[in-house]
Amino acid sequence: MDEYDLLKKELLNVHRDLDRIVSRIRSFGGATEPLFEDWNKVCRETARHISEDVVRVAVVGTVKSGKSTFINSLLKGDFLKRGAGVMTSIVTRIRFGRSLKASLYFKSWDEINEEIKRALVLFPSLGQQSICQAFDIRRSQDRAELEQGMAHLGAEQLITDDTLNVDSVVAASFLKGYDRVHGVVASDHKVQVYEGGDFDRHKEFTGDDGLSVYLRDIQLEIGDSFDGIEHMELADCQGSDSPNPLHLAMVQDYLLTAHLVIYAISSRTGLRQADLKFLSIIRKMGIMDNVVFVVNCDFNEHESLDDLRKLVGKIKEDLFLVKANPEVYSFSALYNLFRQLDGTLIQKDQARLHQWETDREMCEFSEHQSEKFESTLVGKIANERGCLLLRNHLERFAVLASSIRHWGGISCKFFREDSKHAAGILDKIALHQESMRPVRDMIRTNLDGTAEKMMKDIRENIDRLFEPGYGRIQKEIGEFIRNYNVSFEAGRDHLKAQGFSAALYLVYQEFRQALDTFMTQTVNPQVIGFVKSVEDRIRCTFETACRPYDAIINDALDQYNSAVEPLGIPVVSSVRGKVQPPDLADIKRAGKLTISPAVASISYRAKIKTEALVRLGVYRAFRLFKQLLKKNAPSELEDEFRALKKAVLHMKRDTRAAVISHFNDYKENIKFQYFAKLVEATAAAYYERLSERFQTYGTDLAGIGKLIDEKRVDRRQALETVEKIMAEVQCIQGGIDELRNQMTREEREEAL
Repeated sequence: MDEYDLLKKELLNVHRDLDRIVSRIRSFGGATEPLFEDWNKVCRETARHISEDVVRVAVVGTVKSGKSTFINSLLKGDFLKRGAGVMTSIVTRIRFGRSLKASLYFKSWDEINEEIKRALVLFPSLGQQSICQAFDIRRSQDRAELEQGMAHLGAEQLITDDTLNVDSVVAASFLKGYDRVHGVVASDHKVQVYEGGDFDRHKEFTGDDGLSVYLRDIQLEIGDSFDGIEHMELADCQGSDSPNPLHLAMVQDYLLTAHLVIYAISSRTGLRQADLKFLSIIRKMGIMDNVVFVVNCDFNEHESLDDLRKLVGKIKEDLFLVKANPEVYSFSALYNLFRQLDGTLIQKDQARLHQWETDREMCEFSEHQSEKFESTLVGKIANERGCLLLRNHLERFAVLASSIRHWGGISCKFFREDSKHAAGILDKIALHQESMRPVRDMIRTNLDGTAEKMMKDIRENIDRLFEPGYGRIQKEIGEFIRNYNVSFEAGRDHLKAQGFSAALYLVYQEFRQALDTFMTQTVNPQVIGFVKSVEDRIRCTFETACRPYDAIINDALDQYNSAVEPLGIPVVSSVRGKVQPPDLADIKRAGKLTISPAVASISYRAKIKTEALVRLGVYRAFRLFKQLLKKNAPSELEDEFRALKKAVLHMKRDTRAAVISHFNDYKENIKFQYFAKLVEATAAAYYERLSERFQTYGTDLAGIGKLIDEKRVDRRQALETVEKIMAEVQCIQGGIDELRNQMTREEREEAL
């Protein structure tokens, strides 16, 4: 177990002890309900943050780069389906669990039908567009019509840019898997769980496009087979060069939440153009510093270790184009996995393992690199969010313990004095507490002012980025649509071979595929990079705004200590020091704040086809009229060609209008549903963290006074109870000081 795990367990022990003491005080009746709720809130929230503190590690790369095999080798078991279909859009998440468990999250019927309807826009083999608009896969007639339409598609409609047409694959996949999942899918988001011996059934879904297309998400829970997995989430992401550009958008959404990215590169292919393109996207997103590279070695592809070293050296040279001093590890994930599964391998795989083991030089190189990588990974997981966040939680517990001890010190003073003297002490303390109220009010006012000014700047920046006409995003998309060139000569050939509807569908498919690719590869990274930069600015601005308050709070507390110390009240010095800032990820999680996808599927109108056919009819009628007048009339093919060119102009116009509408909505949503709430929640979190320092000396003693006045407790017994609590809290504070010193030592060692 690494140091992070040990520190985390020690912190949870501190929480358990403090929570027990707070509960005792409540049952004892020595604290008012508001004071108890303040203490309980710190206990509850901090424990939740510690438990939910998960380091997200995304494993990415191109299709067939060995991502699933790599994760299996890391987890020392065949948990993921290897070689899953490239059309699946699922990001499979793996977390720690007490037993094997697979949770499959299904799309709703409405989501499924919307995806199919989107795929059927301008579909050439469906005679009526009404089925596209009102399609419901649950109706047998709709499924039959779609199957019939799919059967009439030619090779030209099934293949776009030398790859399978995305829409035809989506539609076919939904049809293929319907009979197997219709009993599971529901009107809401249904979850199917496979546990124990049924765990491997999840592979049926990830390995079959007809089933995976129905899923929104998969989460696997496995035992503790890798150090650090208890507070880590591994994500097996879809290949970046998936034929469907929207799959890349889903991977980008996960990368926005990831703390560490492991980029897998196959030694069979080296660094390809698709890799460089994806790495360029990652750089635009502003997360390149979080990327570690793994060259997944295929022993069968390399004659010798020297041959492998040359390839790795070439890959490192190429990586310098996208990242300075890239961190690269080279080993065979399949070799590691086979070694771990030795004894349960099938005969073919056993033979491969024995063959590899004869080349000791290659194997030792891989083993050494693998050990270095795992050691680095454990360290990065611990340091990525480890010490900083654990120190944050520790300081909150220190403030809570100090507050309880201060309450105990004053309570003991009360129980030792007569009622009149005790009431006098209470009045003096209340007077000094009241003198600190203006400081708290000033902090609140200044933080609100900071939030208001920051939100004004954020709104202006969002407008500059998204505003139609002059916003950078809208300009780039508008230029792409305007400059997109349709190969009308190829369209003429399609008209001759397939007819007007099929040619229109092909042109539409190529245009939409190109636009979706542009949106995911160019627009989405810019938006994500913008969001991250604004979030960083929010954090830095509030940290800067709160920095002067450290000294102000310490001065106020010094004055308070000077006032109560002559009264015999113990002064606790451990609350002095820098206020630990709240973590932005915790703030977002508590407020359920998530950024909505910037790249959404553009809604294309099926009416485009109807308008084009009407226009074609007009051209044909005009041609017949000319023929009747015995004038030179264009051929029928020319009529279709003119109608096709006009349809493309309308397609571009409608798409531009749809983009403007989408980003107008997105602009307002990101302003008010995300950043406004985030800024407000961040200001509140910083104020709460600063207020906790005052709370230490802001003890409300009305509960103790009430106990004394109503003579509901025996003074001697009450004094003994509080003294025991004081002794326990002092012991807890000693443990907190020890943990603080341990973290400081580790931070110094890390710096060296």
